[in-house]
Amino acid sequence: MFEIKKELKKLPDKPGVYIMRNENDEIIYVGKAIKLKNRVRQYFQNSNNHSSKIKKMVSNIDHFEYIITDSEVEALVLECNLIKENRPKYNTMLKDDKTYPFIKVTINEPYPRVLFTRLVKKDKAKYFGPFPSVTAVKDIIDLLRKIYKIRTCNRNLPKDIGKERPCLYYHIGQCNAPCQGYITQEEYFNDIDKVLKFLGGNYKDVIALLEERMNEEAKNLEYEKAILTRELLNSINKISIEQNATNTDLADRDIIAFAKNKDDAVVQTFYIRGGKLIGREKNYLTGVEEEENASIMNSFIKQFYSGTPYIPKEIYLAEEVEEEELLSKWLTARKGQKVIIKVPKKGQKERLVELAKKNAELIMEQDAGKIKREEARTIGALKQLSQMLEIPLIKRIESFDISNTAGYENVGSMVVYEDGKPKRADYRKFKIKTVKGPDDYASMYEMLKRRFIRAENESKQLIEKNIELSLGSFTRYPDLILMDGGKGQVNVALKVMYELNISIPVCGMVKDDNHRTDHLYYNNKEIAIDKSSELFKLITRIQDETHRFAIEFHRTLRSNKQVKSILDEIPTIGDKRRRELMRHFKSIDLIKVASLEELKKTPSMNEKSAHEVYKFFR
Repeated sequence: MFEIKKELKKLPDKPGVYIMRNENDEIIYVGKAIKLKNRVRQYFQNSNNHSSKIKKMVSNIDHFEYIITDSEVEALVLECNLIKENRPKYNTMLKDDKTYPFIKVTINEPYPRVLFTRLVKKDKAKYFGPFPSVTAVKDIIDLLRKIYKIRTCNRNLPKDIGKERPCLYYHIGQCNAPCQGYITQEEYFNDIDKVLKFLGGNYKDVIALLEERMNEEAKNLEYEKAILTRELLNSINKISIEQNATNTDLADRDIIAFAKNKDDAVVQTFYIRGGKLIGREKNYLTGVEEEENASIMNSFIKQFYSGTPYIPKEIYLAEEVEEEELLSKWLTARKGQKVIIKVPKKGQKERLVELAKKNAELIMEQDAGKIKREEARTIGALKQLSQMLEIPLIKRIESFDISNTAGYENVGSMVVYEDGKPKRADYRKFKIKTVKGPDDYASMYEMLKRRFIRAENESKQLIEKNIELSLGSFTRYPDLILMDGGKGQVNVALKVMYELNISIPVCGMVKDDNHRTDHLYYNNKEIAIDKSSELFKLITRIQDETHRFAIEFHRTLRSNKQVKSILDEIPTIGDKRRRELMRHFKSIDLIKVASLEELKKTPSMNEKSAHEVYKFFR
C-alpha cells in the first residue's frame, strides 16, 4: 500500500523529475523540480491556492515516483522527453511539438559550418545539446562565427571556389572567405577544431578572451559594448552544463545499475530510445546477500531479457558482468542483430550509468519497507504455495483457460507469472483447431499438447544450432501448471504430461460461490487456502488475469468473425477486397449505404465487384 504522507517525507532535496500516477498505474502528470522535496509536497498542501485543474489532478493521484538528476537543466530535458513519450492527461501539450535546440557542426563537409537545429539526423555531423535556451544557443553560434570566422553560406565548396564574389561577412571581417580560397582547408579545420573543443566543454580560451574584451571596453567607458560582451559570457554559462538526459547519436540503449542491502537489491534500468531518455523501470531482487556484483548483474540480465519484447542494440552496465561474451551472443540471437554489452568508463555514457546507480541507491535507501511488502506479495506467496503443495520452490507458473460462446470460436489462453509477477511477454493465445462445440476438456487437451510439443521442437532446434536456450515462453517449462477448474481439468493436463513423458506438478483452482479460488486441487486432494493470506491474493490475481486474457482474445475473434461472415457472402469478395473495404469505409454500416461510385473508388475493387456489393445490401 502506497501511503502518500509517508512517501512525501522520503523525498530527496535534489533536482529531478516527478511522475504522478492514478490507481490504474497510468501516468497523469510529469513535472520537474529544483528540489523534489519542496515541489512535490506543494501539491498536497494549501489546496486553496491550486487551480481547478491541479485540484482535479491531485484528487486522481494514487502514487508517485521520481528520477533524480544532476542539474535542473537535465531535469528539464528529461521532463520534456517523458511528456512527449507518455502525453499525460494533466500536462499542457504543445501542438507544434517543438523540441530543444542543438548546435550542429557539419564536419561531414569539406568546409564545415556551425548551425542551429532542432532535428538530429544520422548524417555524420556532430551535434551538441540539447539546450534549454534558444537565445543562448543563437548567441553562442554568432560568437563562434565571429571569433573563428566560420562561413555561414550554403555554397558547395570546394566545387564553387572562386565562382562568385565574397559575401558581406568577409568584408566586415567575420569570415575568412574559403569560397575564394583565401584560407586553406587545413587552416580552416584548425579553427573548426577550436569550435569543437569549445562546444565539448573547453570554454577557458573563449571566456578569457571575452573577459579581456569586457574589461577593455569598460576601461574605455564603452559600457554598452561591455554589457553586450557580458551577455555573451552569460550565454556561455547557460550552455556550459553538460546534458546527461539526451544522446545525440540516436542510439537505442538500456542503462542498468543496481544497489544492494544485505539480501535485497534494486535494479534501475533507464530506457534510451532515439537518443532520448524516455523512461525507467525498477526491479527488486532478493537472495543476493552472498552473491558477487558480477553474478547479480548476470542473473538480472538473463531473467529480464528472456521476456522483454524489445532488446536494444547497446546495453550499458554499472558493473562488470559474468559471461559477457556469452550473454552478448545470446541477446544477439534473440534480437537477430549484434547486441553490445559495455561498462562505460568516461563521458556522457558513464554519467548516465552513474545517474542510474544514484537512483537505485536512493530507492534502496527509501523503499526498504516497500521491498519487503513486494517480496511478501510475490516471492513470499510462492513460498507459501511451495510449502502447501510440498514441492521445491516455485518460480514460474503457467495458468491456462478456455473461452467460447456455446462452442463458437473456441480459444485458449496461457498466462505466465514469474517470481509472483505477470510476465506478459510470455503470454500466448491459442485458437482451437480440432474441437467443434463446447467441449472445454478436449479444447484444453489440444492447447496443452500444442504448447509442450512446440517446447520440445524449439528446444531441439536451438540445441542443433548450438544456441543457448533462450528461456522464452515455450522453451522454458513451468515449475507449476495451474488449471482453471478442479479434478476434471487437472486430469486432462496430467494425461498430456503422461503422453509426452513430462514431469510437471499440476494444480486445479477450485472456486467458491463468488467464483474465487478458495481451494487447490492437488494429488487428488482439495486444500483450503487462508483468504487473508498473500497466497490467496496471488492466486486471485492469476485467476483474474487468465480469464481476462482468454475473454479478450475470444471477443476479438468473435468480432472479426462477424465482420467476415457478412462480407464473405458476397460473390467476388475475397480476403483482400474485404480488408480494403473495411480499411476504406471503417464499418459495415458505411459500406451498406455507400453509392456505387464510392464503392468503385475502393482500392482493388473493379466494376463487377462494386456492383455485387452494391446489390447485396439493397
